Amino acid sequence: GEGMEDVIFAGAESRPARNSASVEMIIDNRERLAPAAFNNDDALEVSRRITRDIGSSFNVNGKNVRARDVQMLFADASTGAHSPALVRQGQIGELINAKPKARRRILEEAAGISGLYQRRHEAELKLNGAETNLARVEDVVEQLDAQLKSLERQAAQARRYRAIADELRRAEATLLFLRWRMADEEHSAAARALTEGTTAAAAAETTVLAARRDHEQAETAMPPLRQEEAIAAALHQRLAIERDQLTERETRARAEIEALVGRARQLALDLEREETLGDDAGGSIELLDQEEASLLEINTGHDQALVAAQDAARLAGEQLTEQETALDRLTEEAARLSARSAAAERRHEEAQGAFKRIGDDIARTEDAERTLAAEISRVGETLTAAQQSEIEAHYEGAAAETALAKAEAARTMAQNTEAEARAALSEIDGEITALKAEVQGLTRLMARESGDTAQLLDRITAAASFEAALGAALGDDLRAAELKPGAGSTGWITLPAYTENAALPDGVETLAGQVTGPGLLARRLGQVGVVARDKGDALQAVLKPGQRLVSREGDLWRWDGFRVRAEDASSSTALRLQQRNRLQALTVTLGEVEARRAATAEIHDAARDALTDATGRESDLRNRRRLADQALAEAARALSKAEAELAMHGAKLETQRHSLELRHTERAEAEIALKEAGDALAELDNVSEARAAVEAKRGDVDLARIAMLAARSQADEVRREGLAREKRLADIIRERGGWQERLAHAGGRIGELRQRIDETAAAQASAEGAPEELAQKRATLAAEIDTAETRRRTAADALAEGETRLRAAENAEREAERKASECRESRARCEARLEGADERRDEAAARIREDMDVAPEQLLEVVSSGTEDLPALDTVELDVARLRRQRDSLGAVNL
Repeated sequence: GEGMEDVIFAGAESRPARNSASVEMIIDNRERLAPAAFNNDDALEVSRRITRDIGSSFNVNGKNVRARDVQMLFADASTGAHSPALVRQGQIGELINAKPKARRRILEEAAGISGLYQRRHEAELKLNGAETNLARVEDVVEQLDAQLKSLERQAAQARRYRAIADELRRAEATLLFLRWRMADEEHSAAARALTEGTTAAAAAETTVLAARRDHEQAETAMPPLRQEEAIAAALHQRLAIERDQLTERETRARAEIEALVGRARQLALDLEREETLGDDAGGSIELLDQEEASLLEINTGHDQALVAAQDAARLAGEQLTEQETALDRLTEEAARLSARSAAAERRHEEAQGAFKRIGDDIARTEDAERTLAAEISRVGETLTAAQQSEIEAHYEGAAAETALAKAEAARTMAQNTEAEARAALSEIDGEITALKAEVQGLTRLMARESGDTAQLLDRITAAASFEAALGAALGDDLRAAELKPGAGSTGWITLPAYTENAALPDGVETLAGQVTGPGLLARRLGQVGVVARDKGDALQAVLKPGQRLVSREGDLWRWDGFRVRAEDASSSTALRLQQRNRLQALTVTLGEVEARRAATAEIHDAARDALTDATGRESDLRNRRRLADQALAEAARALSKAEAELAMHGAKLETQRHSLELRHTERAEAEIALKEAGDALAELDNVSEARAAVEAKRGDVDLARIAMLAARSQADEVRREGLAREKRLADIIRERGGWQERLAHAGGRIGELRQRIDETAAAQASAEGAPEELAQKRATLAAEIDTAETRRRTAADALAEGETRLRAAENAEREAERKASECRESRARCEARLEGADERRDEAAARIREDMDVAPEQLLEVVSSGTEDLPALDTVELDVARLRRQRDSLGAVNL
C-alpha cells in the first residue's frame, strides 16, 4: 500500500466505509519476563488504532503510550517483526554471507540487549543537547556583557541627546516665528493683489459687453446675404447641370451610332461563320457512315473465332494440371526420402558428438573432484585457526568492555561534578554582574544628581528605614551647601546651640539619634521627633513653635498646623538617602560574593581538570574496545568465510560425485544411440535417383505451362479486338447525332442573324440626326449660364464682406472674453492665494500656540530681543535640519 491508512476498510456495495482500524495483542506475562516498565501485570494488552487523517495511537493495558515505548517493549523482549525466533526462507544463507555488523545486530537481538543500545543512544542525544544548552548560556552571558557596555555608551549619548534637544527647541521656536511672520507678510501682499485683480476684472467685463453688441449686429446682417448667394448659386448650378446633361446625351448618341455600326459588322461575320459550320457538319456525317460500314464488315465471324481460341486455352490448362500433379507427387516422395536421410545423418552425428562430449566431461569431473578434496583439507585448517582467533578476540573485547564501563562511570561522575561547579560559578557570575550593574547605575545616578556645588546632602547619612523620615523633615534644604563665615550666598551656617530646647511631646524620640552628619544641623534635628504614623495626628496639637513630627513612612506634622501625607509627598532627598544606603549595602555584598566566586572558581578548575583526565582515559579505553571489536569482527569474518568455503566446497564435492555417476550412465546410453543411428542410415534408399526424376518432370511442366499461356494470350487478343470494334461503333452513332444536331442549329442561327442585321440597319438610320439637335440646345443654354455666373459672383462678394465683418466681431469678442477670463482667473488666484496665506498664517500661529504655548506676537520675546537680531530663514532651517540629524542619530538611545 501507499500508507498505513490503506489498512482501513474503504467500503463495499453492501457495507459502508470505516474511519478507523485497530489491532490488539495479548501477551502472557505470568512469569514476569516483560521489561520493568510493563512487568506489574500477568498479561499485557498491546493495541494500536489508526484513524483516517489523524494517525496512530498506542495503548498498553489501557494506558496511552508512545510508539517508541511499544518499540522498546518488543526490543527488550527480543520479539517483533525482525525477531531472531522467526526464521524465513533463505535467512540461513543470508546469515552465512552477512557482514559482521549485520550478524552482530542479530546476535544482540537474540541476547535481548538491543533495547539497551536504543536507550544508550537516547541518553547520548540528551547529553549532547545539555552540552549545547550550556554553550548557549555562555554565549548569552557574553552577549549581556556586551549589552551592558553598549548601555553605558548609550547613557552618554542620551545626555548629549537632551542638550541637542534643548538647542533644537530654541531653533524650532525661531523657525516657527520666522514662518509665521513670512505668512503674515504673504497675507498682506495677497490682499493687495486681490484688490487690484478685482478692479481689472470689472474693466474687462465692460469691454466684453461692447464687443458682444458689435458681434450681434454683424451676425444680424448675414442671413439676407447668405440667402441671395444661395439662390444665385442654385440657379447657376441648375443651368450647369442641364448643360452637362445635354453634353452627356450627345456623347451617348454618337456612341450609340458607333455601336450600331460595329454590331452590323459583327453580325455579318457571325453569318459567314455559321454557314461554314453547316458545310463542315455535312462532310463529317458522310465520313462516319463510311467507317461504320467498314467495321460491320470486319466483325463478321468474330464469335466463332473467339469460341475456338477459348477451347484451345482450356485444353492447354488441363494438360498443365496433369503435369503439375505428377510433379507434386514426385517432389513429395523425394522430400520425404531426403528428410529421412538428413535426420538419420543428424542423429548419427549427434550420437558421435554426445559420446565424445560425455567422455570429456567425465575426465574433467574426476580432475575437479581431486582438486576439491585438497581444497577442503586446506579450508579445514583455516577454520581451526579462525575459531582460535575468535575466542582470543572475544576475551580481549570483554576485558576492554569492562574497563570502558568503569571509565564511563568515572567520566560521568567527573562530568556531573564539573557541571555542578560550572552551574554554581555561572550563578555567582550572574549575581556579580547584576550587583555591579546596580552599583554602577547608582554611582552614575548619584554623581549626576550631585551637581557642581557641594551639597549638605552628600555629608549626611540616615539609618536604615529612616531615609523617608529625614527627607520629610528637611526636604530640599539639604541640597544647599555649608557656607563659610562671612559668605553672602544661600546655604547653611553654623550657629551656637540653644541654651534651652523646647521639649518634644512625651514618648517621642528625636530624629537626631538616627542621623549622622555635620553639627550645624543640631538645631533643626533637635526639634524633629519620630512617631508612628497613627499617633502623629493626636500629637500635632501639643507641638511647640519650630517643632515637627515625622514617621518612618515619610508623613510630616508641623507645629503651625500643616501636615503632609507620605502618599502625597515627593521628596527627592529621601530617595537620594535610600540610594546611598543601598549603594553601601551593595558594595559590601559585592565583596562577599566576589570572595565566594574565587573559591567556586578553584573548585570548578579542579573539576574541569578531573573531567579532562577522565575523558582522556575513556577515549583511550574506547579506542581499545574499538580495536578489540575490529579484531573480533575480523576473526568472525574469517571464521564465517572459512565455514562458508568449507560448506561450499563440500556441496560442490557432492555435486561433482553425483554428476560423475550421471555422466557414466549417459555415456552408456549414447553408445547405444550411436549404434542405432548407423543401422538406420544404412537402410535408406538412394536419394539422388528420386531428385533426378523430379527434375525431369519439372521440365515437362514448364513446356505445358508455356503452351497454356500462349493459348490464353490468343483468346484474350480475339476478345479485345471484338470489344474495341463494338465500342467504336457506339462512338460513331453518338458523333453522328452530334453533327446532325449542329447542322440543324446552324440553319436556325443563320435565319436569326439575317433578321438582326436588318434591325440594326434601321436603328442606325434613325440615330443619325440626334447629335446635331443636341448641339443646338447646348449653344442656347450657354448664354443663360453666363448671366447666372455674374449674379452668383456679385452675391458671393457681398457675403464674403459680411463674413469678414462677422469674423472680426467674433475675434474681438473672443479676445475681450479671453482677457476677462484671465482677469477672473487672476482674481480667483488672488483669492486662493489670500485663503492659502490666511490658512498658513493661522496654521503657523496654531503651531506656535501648540508647541510653545504663547501667542505669535509674544514668541519674539522668547527667541530674541528684537527683529534686528533674528537670523535669516534659510540659516535657521539649516540649523534645525542639522540639529534634527544629530538628534535622529541619537534617537535610538532616547527611545
